[in-house]
Amino acid sequence: AGGIGFDVAEFLTHNPDEHLAEDLEAWKRNWGVGDPETSRGGLAPEGPRPLPSPRRVTLLQRKAEKAGKRLGKTTGWIHRAELKMKGVQMLTGVNYERITDSGLQISFGENHENPQVIKADTIVLCAGQLPERHLAEALKQSGIIPHLIGGADEAGELDAKRAIGQGTRLAAGL
Repeated sequence: AGGIGFDVAEFLTHNPDEHLAEDLEAWKRNWGVGDPETSRGGLAPEGPRPLPSPRRVTLLQRKAEKAGKRLGKTTGWIHRAELKMKGVQMLTGVNYERITDSGLQISFGENHENPQVIKADTIVLCAGQLPERHLAEALKQSGIIPHLIGGADEAGELDAKRAIGQGTRLAAGL
């Protein structure tokens, strides 16, 4: 999963009662930071205690490599840690097979092994550099018209500015 997938997962797992940017004590609780005078190394003995996610999120990646491997060198660990603390399940080497009444059917690897269904009431597709429109086509066949933006719309070169513009215009028009 790339930057957009991680950002969307962070957005979806954000607890609306959490105001880390405005509340130092909440930030310290979230990351397990204690008072250096009373906590060894400045780490709270109870560790990180983030507020629970309002949703259960599974982050899928088509590439068979560590999720978020290509995130920024200085910030990637933060994004992975945040999602781990929120209980996000990360699966890699995944093939998206079909949407069923109970969720998303996936398999693994080139041979499409170990098929399983991830129960879901909502599926957010953050496709990367390679176009993957099978899910959009399945939605169309089900009578649901999907909106494709960013790399899902045009995967020639990932352009965050273009994707943000498309997303903003789409959201304003919905």
